[in-house]
Amino acid sequence: MNRTIWTSIGASLVGAALLAGPAAAQDAIRIGVTQPLTGAFAASGNYVAQGAKIAEDEINRAGGVLGRKIQLIIEDNKSNPTEAVGTVEKLIGKDKVPVLIGAWSSTLTLAVMPKLMEYGVPMVVETSSSGKITTAGNPWIFRISPTSAMEAKAFQPLVAKMGMKKASFLYTNNDFGIGSGAEYAAMLKANGVTIGVMETMDPNATDFSAQLAKIKAEGADTLFVTTAVEQLTLILKQAKEQQLKVRIVSCGGSNSPDQLIAQAGDAANGSFHTTFFPPWFPEVTTNPAASKSYMDEWKKRGHNVGGLTEGYRGYDGVYVAVAGIRAAGKADPEAIRAALWGVTVKGVYGNIQFTKQGPAGKESGQNVPTVYLVTIANGKVEKTSF
Repeated sequence: MNRTIWTSIGASLVGAALLAGPAAAQDAIRIGVTQPLTGAFAASGNYVAQGAKIAEDEINRAGGVLGRKIQLIIEDNKSNPTEAVGTVEKLIGKDKVPVLIGAWSSTLTLAVMPKLMEYGVPMVVETSSSGKITTAGNPWIFRISPTSAMEAKAFQPLVAKMGMKKASFLYTNNDFGIGSGAEYAAMLKANGVTIGVMETMDPNATDFSAQLAKIKAEGADTLFVTTAVEQLTLILKQAKEQQLKVRIVSCGGSNSPDQLIAQAGDAANGSFHTTFFPPWFPEVTTNPAASKSYMDEWKKRGHNVGGLTEGYRGYDGVYVAVAGIRAAGKADPEAIRAALWGVTVKGVYGNIQFTKQGPAGKESGQNVPTVYLVTIANGKVEKTSF
């Protein structure tokens, strides 16, 4: 029977942000959410928003927080940095939210970070992986997703087990892809793997024939791909068309294997994918009860099962924001920022808590989740056998 590599990259603490007490008939506490609901990252952004709505409803059914209900104000950043900045200005300036969740892509998150500093409002970063986000000296950032460096470190024990000798890369030409490629390449090189070609692609590109031809000519045994699920689907299809005989590993955790199976068909077989939540094997997660609650409600609402590996980011993001509000004792941005350092939330990501990263006195908060590796075989997601 196959054995799963469940690579733990951080210790966990026990505890949860409990929400109790009836919600009074006061104005709801607003929480701002900025996600790519349209544009290149729309599939992932909509899944995150759906997960966030599940958490909103669960929390309100349980009585809300501080005797009040919560209300998500969800804005579409259109997968565009300029639009993302506009959503944050609207959420803070008009909607007066005391805490934000966003903004999916590293490029989008980096774009809005100066506004957090300007207005003094904390943001729970649910997906973005660029190391720059938590090392830039922005004390209003609290990231629950892992950095690319954390992910690469977690993958390191598998390099020898997978027999890697030479690896090439294909990644989006943005902060997400560039950061992932750099961290994985450095880790592989340090472990004796020869680095082949490192190809980039525009986030909106649909034709990868030129890059795949170069990768095929290079003759590496493994290809690391970092992009959103829309492009990954096309890459798998086009790699099969070009008869690319290489093991494909997708990085970043935003790969939605079920969606790949549905849309790429047998071209997805044999591919490997990092993920930070394995809905196919929820029993191995740190908090099975949280995983089950999230999954049950997701399926009850008829959401695409392929989105389970993205929706939990929004789900946990809302619970963390509410934990900060509850610990602060009021819906005040500075009080929430201070309180977030002390919360521990039993989430789908694991036991979420924050350690300090960045310049002294201006540290950002960084959670340390678990990284999992799964593979697709015969049209099904399976545990890896390494």
